[in-house]
Amino acid sequence: MDYKQRISDKELQRKLNASGAVLIRGAKACGKTESAKQLAKSVLNVDRDEQVEALIGTAPKRLLLGETPRLIDEWQAQPKLWDYIRHEIDDRRKSAQFILTGSANPEESVKMHSGAGRFTIVDMRTMSWQELGFSSGKISLAKLFEGEKIDVYDNPTGLEFIIEKLIIGGFPTLLNKNISQATDLNRSYIELLAEVDISSVSDVKRDPVKVRSLLRSLARNTATLVDISALESDIREKENGGITRPTVYDYLDALNRLMIVEDQPAWNTHIRSSSSLRKAPKRHFTDVSLAVAALGADENSLLNDLNFTGFLFESLVTHELRVYAQANDAKVYHYRDSSGLEVDCIVQKYNGDWCAFEIKLGTGQYDEAAGSLKKLVSILDTKKIKPPKSLNIITGTGISYTRNDGINVISLASLGAF
Repeated sequence: MDYKQRISDKELQRKLNASGAVLIRGAKACGKTESAKQLAKSVLNVDRDEQVEALIGTAPKRLLLGETPRLIDEWQAQPKLWDYIRHEIDDRRKSAQFILTGSANPEESVKMHSGAGRFTIVDMRTMSWQELGFSSGKISLAKLFEGEKIDVYDNPTGLEFIIEKLIIGGFPTLLNKNISQATDLNRSYIELLAEVDISSVSDVKRDPVKVRSLLRSLARNTATLVDISALESDIREKENGGITRPTVYDYLDALNRLMIVEDQPAWNTHIRSSSSLRKAPKRHFTDVSLAVAALGADENSLLNDLNFTGFLFESLVTHELRVYAQANDAKVYHYRDSSGLEVDCIVQKYNGDWCAFEIKLGTGQYDEAAGSLKKLVSILDTKKIKPPKSLNIITGTGISYTRNDGINVISLASLGAF
């Protein structure tokens, strides 16, 4: 299959040129290795090459010999490689020497020195709608940061199409797969995660039954601020079995190290209000299809529960915004305060510029969403924070246009990075 270009490819090339090595992080099967191979001139498969085990303790430098950039795939299987590569970069004093890929972060107990000054990092996610060809990208996040108003793009997306894409997801291996094939593969991903991956990540045996219970609970609470005690209670109530709080912490830590879940942090801002900011993160799977697979949901069940499907759609849009934000030097947060005011996504650049987004699957809640966006702006302390570059509502089944109040309504099928 021909390589399908990724939005992160430009970032990868830029950071490789700037540093001795680039570390690409992301969940298993999100496309890290294939992206790296587009630039690599030689490859070491750490988890498959039988000589690695023998050479790591006797002649580790031999593992680093080869044309550069040299790809060190699944490097975390031998964490000692990190320091060997760090020293090799110091010795060579050249950029673009190594690309490291890994689908799990090493344990904190593994002693590693910082790669500051030698390594740059590229976080990679599953494929966005723009990369998959489902979005035209005509309305770019870059332009929204410039405050541009948008033209009308009258290309509404059908609910059935959106649900199909929620189920299939964005893993590159599912390109050209139908919904039945994708369902089988995504459910197998969850099964292998519960039975193999979560235990192998740190050589600690974890109970697959409890892992599945936690995954289902996380899926039921996708795109919400559910805390550890709520997860514990949810599992006890709905899974006909208990799980202790320390176990939840341990399993969540393993899922984070496998990059299966990705929390959406709260926006730390300044407001002129007696309300207090909520600091808990929202919880998301790295790809919304894993939430669907964990629950065993299908087209009919999602059509019959559009409230839950709305949360899945919010998680999908958050994923898309993360991909597009990263390409624009920005990160994605959420806002919620003690008064109950909530805004789904705040995308903020390192320089402080920001845009706000409410997310609605259908077209019937635009006024409510616009009200939340305007209320947020009204309570901000303008002496300490810049005004927004744009206020936006992202919709699934609606069309794109700018409202009379200046708030943009944007179809996900029109949204892109540049």
